[in-house]
Amino acid sequence: MSKVALVTGITGQDGSYLSEFLLQKGYDVWGIVRRSSSINTERIDHLYHQNALNLRYGDLSDTSCLLAIINEIKEKYFKDLSNVNNRFEIYNLGAMSHVKVSFEIPEYTADVDAVGTLRLLNTIRSTGLSDIARFYQASTSEMYGKVVEVPQNENTPFYPRSPYGVAKLYSHWITKNYREAYDMYACSGILFNHESPRRGPTFVTRKVTIALGNILKGKQDKLVLGNLDAKRDWGHAKDYVEGMWLMLQNPNGPDDFVLSTNEFHTVREFVEKAFALKGFDIQWKGSGLSEVGYDTKTGRELIFVSEKYFRPAEVEELLGDSTKARTILGWTPKCSFDELVSEMVESDCL
Repeated sequence: MSKVALVTGITGQDGSYLSEFLLQKGYDVWGIVRRSSSINTERIDHLYHQNALNLRYGDLSDTSCLLAIINEIKEKYFKDLSNVNNRFEIYNLGAMSHVKVSFEIPEYTADVDAVGTLRLLNTIRSTGLSDIARFYQASTSEMYGKVVEVPQNENTPFYPRSPYGVAKLYSHWITKNYREAYDMYACSGILFNHESPRRGPTFVTRKVTIALGNILKGKQDKLVLGNLDAKRDWGHAKDYVEGMWLMLQNPNGPDDFVLSTNEFHTVREFVEKAFALKGFDIQWKGSGLSEVGYDTKTGRELIFVSEKYFRPAEVEELLGDSTKARTILGWTPKCSFDELVSEMVESDCL
């Protein structure tokens, strides 16, 4: 039996953790790397020695490269399509994933995050691999946007509030459409915020822990944030990639699942906990754009607010209900919020 996985976005946070997970389970892992003028593979550099890891340059905006890569995989592993024991798993994690930036490059976001998924699904069909391929689409809690109910589950109506959320909603529905129209094993994981020391430095959690490390080293004197009261359901990426894999092993067939911790915390709380781990006692004064977080031990003002970091359309709160995944897949997050904050702080404050 051949166990092969193709991961788009392999150089990202989720892609790197998923690749580790799959390699440990004996998969041959193929990854698509987006070409950049600077080296962007640091999250998977420690995996290079593994013979089962295969990397190819490509982009979700380029149908020809997707076709070439999947045909190469087919020729190597799946010439005999009658072998029902063969397993080809495709994890579509590649995306322009920064919500605020999506407002600045909305057309590119749509091309990669929405149409890119369509290109991938069509490539699976055109290469004749529909019967053996299992497709995972990385959907997102940002599709709920201006939430109509709390918490949000698989049946909650969507109301995206960004070009990123809208593009991901297209991908979510085209995946469901291809599942129903062509009987493909295609499913989506609606993942709530998941973080780690490998999170990109412009995302708010890493921004906090990197700034804390720089403040301790004297390289930075303050941290500037946007909406301190935004509430998010934060888990650890390592737990969530296991959930992705479980969705493609579901004996009941393809389905969509929410993955979440089922609890939320504010950005303000994340800041307070992170700084407390390094001896700061953050309290707040002022309000709105004039609010300041200061250390009660020294009186030093450390946290400031700027409208520059607010989104054009804010998403105030996201809280998941992952009961379905816990019941059907047996999935449960293992890392607590406090453990997540601690791991990120220790990584960025060495």
